[in-house]
Order: sequence, then C-alpha cells, then structure tokens
Amino acid sequence: MQQNKPLVGILMGSESDLPVMRKAVAVLTEMGVPCEMDISSAHRLPEKTAEYAKTARERGLEVIIAGAGMAAHLAGVIAAHTTLPVIGVPLNSGAMKGVDALHSTVQMPPGIPVATVAIDGAKNAAYLACEILSIKYPELADGLEKFRADTRQALMEKSKELCQG
Repeated sequence: MQQNKPLVGILMGSESDLPVMRKAVAVLTEMGVPCEMDISSAHRLPEKTAEYAKTARERGLEVIIAGAGMAAHLAGVIAAHTTLPVIGVPLNSGAMKGVDALHSTVQMPPGIPVATVAIDGAKNAAYLACEILSIKYPELADGLEKFRADTRQALMEKSKELCQG
C-alpha cells in the first residue's frame, strides 16, 4: 500500500485497554495499512472524543476501531459524530467480563450503526477494517487472501502432524 497517512484510527477508553488494542495495530501493520492510536474516553473526555470523530474524515481516516469495556459507549459516541464505518471492540473488564461491553456496543439505535466483534476481538476488528478498505484498495484483498491461505496451510500441516503422531 502506497499510503503514508493513517487510514484507520484506533481509539480506546483507557490505557488499560492497550494490550488488547495493540493486536489491531499488529494486524494492520502486517497488512500494510497505516493507522493511528489514541486514548479518548466517551465519559471522561467527551469533547475530545467528539472532535476526533468529527474531524476523522478530513484527516484522511476511512475506518475507526474503538475498544472499550464496561459501559462501552466509545464506539457509539464516535458513530454518532461521523459517517465513517466504526468497528466496536468490547473489552473484557469488570464483574461481567466484557458481556456488558458487548451488549452496550452491539445495541445501537437505527441510523447509528457500529459493527461489533467478539469480546477482546481487536484482531478481527483490524481484519474487518482491511476488508472494508479492500473495496478501495484492491491490494488489501490480495493480502487477506494470502493470510487465509497461509492459515489454511498451517492448519493442514498441524492436522497432518496430529494424525501421524
């Protein structure tokens, strides 16, 4: 990909979310997709969060990934302030181990969609961002096909090892 400016923005509600959300950065880096990362809480930094979303398109972003735990309103607040695709990553935290975050992220009102992946599913959020971007950047489709072929091959080899053991 011949792109220098970030195409994907990755936000998280707090620093404690960083270990999970770095997995999205790793996938995007492997796929050659430039990204940026920041912390912006929907509740503690609402103005910063709204401004990030409102200016995302003019800054060149094409997809936003938002990870948050517990009340998990970050993805929804971002989606309320942009028409870019938003992918929510509910994070495992608190007494409900991320189930509350999953419900908060997936239950959006009509007209404010948030694509939602599994609890702690930052890798899949990045792969979904790549699929969305592949509409405009066909080389990403090739990278996704290669990833899937490599995954199939690795599983076939592991299966063969197990059957011979």
